[in-house]
Amino acid sequence: MMEYIKKPMEIEDRSFVIIGEEMGEHNFTEEELKIVKRTIHTTGDFDYKNIVYIREGSIDAAKELLKGGVKIYTDTNMAKSGINKMALKKLNCSVECYVSNEEVAKIAKERGITRSMAGVEKAVEDGVEFFVFGNAPTALYKLMELTAEGKASPKFVVGAPVGFVGAAESKEEAEKRLQIPIVTIRGRKGGSNVAAAIVNALMYMVVDRE
Repeated sequence: MMEYIKKPMEIEDRSFVIIGEEMGEHNFTEEELKIVKRTIHTTGDFDYKNIVYIREGSIDAAKELLKGGVKIYTDTNMAKSGINKMALKKLNCSVECYVSNEEVAKIAKERGITRSMAGVEKAVEDGVEFFVFGNAPTALYKLMELTAEGKASPKFVVGAPVGFVGAAESKEEAEKRLQIPIVTIRGRKGGSNVAAAIVNALMYMVVDRE
């Protein structure tokens, strides 16, 4: 019979050992490395060690928000699904995605904007301060617009939209315009799975996994 590792945590632990062995030299701190390794683990792509941007002080800021039981906005249900529910529960945090919300869908249709953009507006109205973008550059742009207008006060942002239209540009603009704690994936790469992985890495710094 073929021998292989069957226990999930053993598989993950071994994966992280391999990633550490193969990623080579780097200048990441121990906590930054936890984020970078988890993005590589999620994607199988070592290029993430070159394109993850973590603004100084952002990890500590995110951890404090998580410890306070923050509500998290994300632009896709896929990212919402990927964020660890047990860790959220332990931290008394919640995650919301409004793209399927009937009110948001109606507003988006009436105004000719994306549901993700309308979802950001609702999140701001609900007082959300922790934003996670894995898909929609339009949503990240909308948050920048609302912040510039003084209508939004985000305290932490994960900017990881993926794709060819506006994705790289939205993240570049976010780094310039949002002078707040932020983690981005530079260039075209990213995605809901990567965004969720970043949030999970941050939560695992605060709570033990079962």
